[in-house]
Amino acid sequence: MRNTVLSILIGVGALVLLAIGVFNIPEIHSRLAWRIDNLRTGIKYYFDPPEKAIFQPTEQALIKAIVRATMQAYQKTPTSLPVTATRPPALTATPTITPTPLPAQVTLSGVIYEDQHNRWNYCGPANFSMALRFWGWDGNRDVIGKAVKPSDKDKNVMPYEFQDYIAENVPEIGSILRMGGDIDLVKRLVSEGFPVLTEKGYYGREYATGKISWMGHYQFITGYDDNNKILLVQDTYDDGPNFRIAYEKFNEGWRSFNYLFIVVYPFERESEVIALLGPWSEVDWAARHALEVATSEAETLIGIPQYFAWFNIGSSHVILREYVDAAIAYDQAFSLYADLEDDYNTIPFRLMWYQTWPYWAYFYTGRYTDVINLANTTLHSFISEPVLEESLYWRGRAEYMIGNTLAAIGDYRAALRIHPGFEPSLQALQDLGVQP
Repeated sequence: MRNTVLSILIGVGALVLLAIGVFNIPEIHSRLAWRIDNLRTGIKYYFDPPEKAIFQPTEQALIKAIVRATMQAYQKTPTSLPVTATRPPALTATPTITPTPLPAQVTLSGVIYEDQHNRWNYCGPANFSMALRFWGWDGNRDVIGKAVKPSDKDKNVMPYEFQDYIAENVPEIGSILRMGGDIDLVKRLVSEGFPVLTEKGYYGREYATGKISWMGHYQFITGYDDNNKILLVQDTYDDGPNFRIAYEKFNEGWRSFNYLFIVVYPFERESEVIALLGPWSEVDWAARHALEVATSEAETLIGIPQYFAWFNIGSSHVILREYVDAAIAYDQAFSLYADLEDDYNTIPFRLMWYQTWPYWAYFYTGRYTDVINLANTTLHSFISEPVLEESLYWRGRAEYMIGNTLAAIGDYRAALRIHPGFEPSLQALQDLGVQP
């Protein structure tokens, strides 16, 4: 009997080891890891619903009082601008684009479609691969993915990470990222042969839970039809190649990322891109323009769109290095978020996966406790496991500033386990004289 039990235990152990070995074969791992993560996510969200998690800033009570007072004034006088005493200055004279008639319809040829299927959170690698391949790059989604997303744990790849990849690995190609884009600018670029990458939000069905929920998503714009008011996009997830989406519908999702866009182009055609961008070629002009758009939307929209508008006000201020104004705007955004109905299907609880600007605002105004609390809420409530390297990094920076160096080192190292080679964490550890 004892020998039988021992034999069974040895057999089970051997099967477990075999399963682990098979799972770690790269080709099999890439196909199964996202399914296991989906299962973990479904279980986590069932017992700890993310839509019920709320972050509330706790520092700078005076600022909160100001926000409360200005909101009361705003309710009485809807045309006033809450949060700041005066409206941001209007945009000053800038280079303008000579208006020229655009074709009513454009469909760019030479697009090689790629999807993100059988990969976990791969819309970024797939979209940037399409953008590079349009200009003759010899690669695919996995070539980029292995460089910018070296671990399956990495939930999201930021636009700047793709820009860094291009700069370091594709020397003949350049890229420009700006906020505050609009449909007319997109059409102008596309009509001259330059497809446009965008980052936007949308509601789609999750693999993990089967529910509809808000997610961030890259989309590659390769055409438009002004007669029917639609864009032609290459969607890597549900909608597939040559998907037609109405201008208005596209803008609804684009708002949640402050109308961010990226143009990828051959360096020999850089002067053309600069000319087409006009004032958007200047970073500060684009951010100030985005701020004006967000301010106008914050005054006129309600509900989730208004939350996005206030978030965008904060993000624009961060780009302009106006951190106090940014922090006040984020206080208002998070206050609006707390008042939203806690409906899993509609509330955008994943926004901090994709945009880390509030960490900048709170950190550079000395609000380290708010940085830590926001990171804790993001890492433990809005995600199945704490695997956002940016949130870990910023929490580490704030922990160091309040004197908790050991916790900071732990967070920097945790970020590197998720994203080996993550430069900000490597630099932080180097500054402390500590090994990764």
